[in-house]
Amino acid sequence: MSVAAGLPPCLTAPRPAPLTLAEAQQRFDREATQGVLDTGRYRCRYAVWGDGPPLLFVPGLSDRGDVFVLLTALLSRDFRCITYDLPLGGADRARLHRTTHASLVADALALLDYLRVRQSYLYGASFGSTVALRLLHDHPERFPRGVLQGGFARRPLAPAEWLLARAARHWLGTINRLPLFQTLQRHAHFGPFASRPPDVWRYYLDDDRPIAAVATHALLLHATDLRPILRDVRQPVLLVCGDCDPLVSRSCEEVLLEGLPNAGRVEIGGCGHLPYLTHPEALAEVVRQFLTPPALASGGRQLPGCDFSPEG
Repeated sequence: MSVAAGLPPCLTAPRPAPLTLAEAQQRFDREATQGVLDTGRYRCRYAVWGDGPPLLFVPGLSDRGDVFVLLTALLSRDFRCITYDLPLGGADRARLHRTTHASLVADALALLDYLRVRQSYLYGASFGSTVALRLLHDHPERFPRGVLQGGFARRPLAPAEWLLARAARHWLGTINRLPLFQTLQRHAHFGPFASRPPDVWRYYLDDDRPIAAVATHALLLHATDLRPILRDVRQPVLLVCGDCDPLVSRSCEEVLLEGLPNAGRVEIGGCGHLPYLTHPEALAEVVRQFLTPPALASGGRQLPGCDFSPEG
C-alpha cells in the first residue's frame, strides 16, 4: 500500500493564515511543563504539552525538542505531546563517545517511564525514525502506532561524509559557525520555507547544535541497519514524505513500504525534509487523522488495543 487509507496521496499547505512562530512559542512557555531527567547517560531536557493520548516526538540528527514547537502547538489540543533533546554533550553532560543507537532507544524509554506513560504513539523525524522503528519492534505493547517523517531503515554515509564525520567528532563549536553553512542550507532547504514568515527560516538557521554531536550521531546513522526487523513491526505505520526532500530518497521510502507489513504513505506537496517547520498545518492534520481511530474520534476514552494509563 503506497497511500494510507482515508488520506489523500498528496497534501498542500492549507489556505488559512499560518500559525506564527511567536504565537507557538508564547503558548509553549505558558502551557507546557518542562523538566530535566538524568537518564544515567545524560541530562535529558524534555517538555510535556497538551491533553489526550501521549505522543512522543523523537527528534532528528542531534536535534532538540524545540524544533517541533509549531507542530506541537497544533497537536497539543488533541494529544499529550512529549518532546525531548537528544544527547549533545556539554551542558547535558553526555559522553558522546559512549553514545550508541541502543542507548538512544533506552533514553526514550527512560523518559516515558519517568513520566509514567505506559503507552504512547510515536513520531520519529528523519534519524529519529530509526529510534522509533526500534521502539515499535522491541516494545509493541507500548507503542500501538507510529509516524515516520522523512524516515528510513538504512542510510549509509558517502565515503567523503564518513571521513568528515570521523574528523568532526573532535571539533569544537556549533554547526551554524561552519563556513558556507547558510549558503548550503539555502541551496538545500530554502524553497519550502518560502510560504512561511521569514522568522521561521531564521529560527532554522539559528542552529547551535555542537559539531561533535552531529558527527557522532551521523556515524551512528551510518552503522544502523534496521531492514532485518521491518517485517516484525506489525503496528500501523504512516510514512510522511515531502515531494522535494533533498536528504531522503524515494528508494529509502520504498524499503520501508516493502518491509513493513502495515505501512502507508502520504506525500506533502511543495515540502522538503522539514515539514514540522515549513508545513506544520498540513502535517498536523495528517498526524491527527492517522492517530485518531474511530473509537476516539467518536468520543471514546480508550483506543482499541490500547491501554493508556490515567496519568499518561
